[in-house]
Amino acid sequence: MLRTFKWGNEAKGKKAQVHCVIIGFSDYKNNKEKKIFDLKGSKKAENINPYLVYAPNIIVARRNKPICNVSPIGISNKPIDGGNYLFTKEERDEFIKKEPKSKELFKPWMGAEELLNGHTKYFLYAKKCHPRELQKMPEILKRIKLVRKYRLNSKSTPTRKLADYPLEFHVTNIPDSNYLAIPKINSENRKYIPIDFMKKNVISSDLLQILPKPTLYHFGVLSSNIHMAWVKAVCGRLGNGYRYSGTVVYNNFIWPNPTPKQKEKIEEAAQGVLNARKLYPDSNLADLYDPNTMPPELTKAHENLDKAVKVAYGNKDFENEEEIVASLMKLYKEALDKEKITLELDNKHEKRAI
Repeated sequence: MLRTFKWGNEAKGKKAQVHCVIIGFSDYKNNKEKKIFDLKGSKKAENINPYLVYAPNIIVARRNKPICNVSPIGISNKPIDGGNYLFTKEERDEFIKKEPKSKELFKPWMGAEELLNGHTKYFLYAKKCHPRELQKMPEILKRIKLVRKYRLNSKSTPTRKLADYPLEFHVTNIPDSNYLAIPKINSENRKYIPIDFMKKNVISSDLLQILPKPTLYHFGVLSSNIHMAWVKAVCGRLGNGYRYSGTVVYNNFIWPNPTPKQKEKIEEAAQGVLNARKLYPDSNLADLYDPNTMPPELTKAHENLDKAVKVAYGNKDFENEEEIVASLMKLYKEALDKEKITLELDNKHEKRAI
């Protein structure tokens, strides 16, 4: 079996590019030695699972809660406003000149593009404003009417129903704490997902996954190549990019069980990554995590973090991503088995109670 590789045609102009695998099958029981090939060589394998790694036969399915005892991740806010509540800094300032009382209603807005490219937009969030006060702000009323009209003209029945609630998001998730922001779509060229801390007053868009009440430990594990290997193995794709999903990627990810000392090392290394970013205040996350322009200090900081996280998993000598994924899948299978046993015991106790 040859693992995933890129194939491009030889046509002139715009070339098609696809990801391919080569798998050998037989229609009879085959006891011949199995091998996994990649561009670097080959490896013997007693079993090749659906993710094309030497690991148990499992399928990573959607789940609504994390399999480990960690904070739940959530999708962010989906306004469906036709852009009527969203402003650049210049547009916001001009709007405030016309409607001075609106100043306190603007909140920083963060989507994936803003997070990666260092832009700041502002959202006119008037949901908690008293109706009598809104009546005194005609410019805001104009925006509200435009949002109602935009939703009423939608082909989607749920969106048309939402027109009766013009100050509401279609999906609302505003944490009462600081949070981690994780872009949903990430370039395959990046070695790590650019994750960052957000203040609680920043409203995030539905192009970000958010993790409330984060610590340096959470940031460290999610920013490691251990987590990135899992992302690449199980996530969906959009073109050549990785599509980060809470239900598939995060909720099925097996976190390490570190000792206090190991956890401290991860936190120190995570802070090292943040410190390395601060050395380049004029560079955005897209610049810092572009493989062609990633600063050596940031690369080294991430390598230190990778080592600290690997030690917490009990193996600092993973040779490649395939070994990482195989190890995580074995741990995942063990967690599923424990979960199944617990569920069976709970069912037995319920039957006895009845």
